[in-house]
Amino acid sequence: MDLATLIGMIGGFAVVIMAITIGGGAGIFINVPSILIVVIGSMFVVSIKFSLSKLKTAFSVAFKAFLWKATPPQQLIAEALSLAKIARKDGLLKLEEVEIENAFFARAIQLVVDGTDVNVAKQMLNHERDTTIIRHEEGKNIFMAINDVAPAMGMIGTLIGLVKMLSNMSDVSTIGPAMAVALLTTLYGAVLANMVAKPIADKLNMRSEEEDMAMSIVVDAVVGIANGQSSYVLEQTLMSYLPSKSRGNVEAVDIKEAA
Repeated sequence: MDLATLIGMIGGFAVVIMAITIGGGAGIFINVPSILIVVIGSMFVVSIKFSLSKLKTAFSVAFKAFLWKATPPQQLIAEALSLAKIARKDGLLKLEEVEIENAFFARAIQLVVDGTDVNVAKQMLNHERDTTIIRHEEGKNIFMAINDVAPAMGMIGTLIGLVKMLSNMSDVSTIGPAMAVALLTTLYGAVLANMVAKPIADKLNMRSEEEDMAMSIVVDAVVGIANGQSSYVLEQTLMSYLPSKSRGNVEAVDIKEAA
């Protein structure tokens, strides 16, 4: 689980709720019609832009912002160097006995062990990487759409409230409360956009970049292993994915054999 996302979202809402409750009268910040306009209205408007299947996929992809973390590139490179040593010493078939935690890496090694042509294997792996990134991009785009729509729906709700307020100007005592209710939709829209939709979209974009790098490392590693590249050449190829200051901290690790 990504604690940064969880802590950030809980902390952000906690600060807002604290600011509301410290002054008392928290009930005035709750208005059901405003919530319906912003939350439900935004969902309906966003559904115009995307298909229902993509909307459903987007929310499942969003869980990655909370529950999934990519395998660190240093770990992948270390495992790749160890696998390369095993392959050069005992042959590619020996890799079938190795336990590999990363699912994509395990499938990639299995392709090589099964004797799949290197170019075909590379094409298959790159295709899987590309489709994975496309799914992430679609999920990010949906949350960015919510980020765009929510403030607009908040403004629409505010305008509706103002029209109702101005139509009843004869009763001065209702102007203040009516204005407060009208502004609540703007508040709800800002919260939904800036505290939920935009942060999730940005986190999904970061997750997509992390997974793209991890899968690219795996593809290059497997191609190098299948072609029998020397450990030095493979190491230099994979190290190019890391910042210079992180390259000295990567060493081959012990690989467990599958049970």
